Amino acid sequence: MSESTRAEICAVACADAWRGDGEILASPMGLIPSIGARLARATFAPDLLLSDGEATLVTGVWAVDAPPPATAEGWVPFRTVFDLLASGRRHVMMGPSQIDRFGNANISAIGDFRRPKRQLLGVRGAPGNTVNHPTSYWVPRHSPRTFTGKVDVVCGVGYDNAARAGASASRFHDLRRVVTNLAVLDFGGPGHTMRLVSVHPGVTVDEVTAQTGFPLHTDGEVPETRTPTPGELTWIREVIDPNGRRDREVPA
Repeated sequence: MSESTRAEICAVACADAWRGDGEILASPMGLIPSIGARLARATFAPDLLLSDGEATLVTGVWAVDAPPPATAEGWVPFRTVFDLLASGRRHVMMGPSQIDRFGNANISAIGDFRRPKRQLLGVRGAPGNTVNHPTSYWVPRHSPRTFTGKVDVVCGVGYDNAARAGASASRFHDLRRVVTNLAVLDFGGPGHTMRLVSVHPGVTVDEVTAQTGFPLHTDGEVPETRTPTPGELTWIREVIDPNGRRDREVPA
């Protein structure tokens, strides 16, 4: 089987974010996280719950550009999502427009909030997600514009703000992973600051730090991100993304 591409390495890194979660609702937002969630379910996390994007939990694993299987294993109307959210039985992977070293994430606006330069999605469910259940992030273009010293609007709550707000925000606060087109990061640095966990094959630590707008913590030598197994590549290439949409999001 041919060598894995950068997109496939990113998809596997996203899949690993759900490793060990058990029977929870996986909520991937975006193409590469969706490939990762389905790959996790197909291989090491068979208990993950996946929805059809509307109100049904479905069985099996299906292509990202195809309709979901017809077989339902659960009914999740919109009101039920809030029950899952509040009980911590969900792990979402969101896409921040800005993120800082404590994990504060912005998906709302760029610039002064009273008169922003760019209007984005809005705060939406980011605060509730980050203070109630595990949250990870996917960034397809790692750059100082995204990894910034200070976010313009706090939507997803970072470790510093969660601690400042007290137990109501910090008790279930759990930021897991940040996967980008260059590296994998977490919040294992001093004071829950961002730490460089691994760099993707062909990427150096210096390249990652140069594209990050704040200092990154490292624990000694930084390893390479793991590459997909032959079985994982078969799932990605033949079942989950046979039309190769992943390579348009993360070019080789």
